Formats: sequence, C-alpha cells, structure tokens
Amino acid sequence: MARIAGINLPPKKQIEIGLTYIFGIGRPRAKDILKKAGINPLKKVGDLTDSEVEKLRTIIEGRFKVEGALRAEIMTNIKRLKDIGSYRGIRHAKHLPARGQRTRVNTRTVRGNVRHSVGSGRKPPAQKT
Repeated sequence: MARIAGINLPPKKQIEIGLTYIFGIGRPRAKDILKKAGINPLKKVGDLTDSEVEKLRTIIEGRFKVEGALRAEIMTNIKRLKDIGSYRGIRHAKHLPARGQRTRVNTRTVRGNVRHSVGSGRKPPAQKT
C-alpha cells in the first residue's frame, strides 16, 4: 500500500486518480507529478514499486504544499481576511458565499438549508376554549 503525505492511496485505482486523494493535488497536478517522476499514469497504485513510491513522495513533499500545511495556510488566509474586516472576511464569518454568487435561490447547503416561506414567522397565540 502506497502512503504519501500521510494518506493511504487506494491500491486498485490508477495512480493518476489515486494521487487526487491527497488534499491539494488534482488531475492536472497529478499528471505533472507523474511526468516528472517518469511513471505511466495508467499504472495501478498497488503495482508501484518502492522506488517509484519514493520518487513520488520526494516530488510531492519537496515541491508542493499539501494536506496539513495547505489547510493551515488556507485557514490563516481566511483568518487574515476576517481580522482586517474585508468584505470576503465578513462573508466567511457569516458562512455565506464569498465570491459573488447569488443567495436568493441557491447556497442552501451553505446557509444550513434554512427555508423561509410566507407565514413562517411567529405563530398566533393558542386559542382558549
């Protein structure tokens, strides 16, 4: 089993797809990494030799920021935006879309699937009988 950047890659997947299980590596970057390592992208993860896995590990950990380091950088960037009070920071703090998407109809999952309809305000007091 290949373990790169703290992630166990699925042994039955092609290496090009398997590398995308690492946070920070998508298909284009995976193709680039495999080209630099000289590994066939159609090869299965389980069929990799130890030397090939080591090549991949050195390329990924040496040139790219992935997993924990990348997540930490993203969190510090968002924290910086919140601290300076920018529009994007305020949108992040309110858990709303920060890149100009409309919120009238979409973004239900971001807003916690809150649905408001007519008459959803206060309920009338209970009738005394």
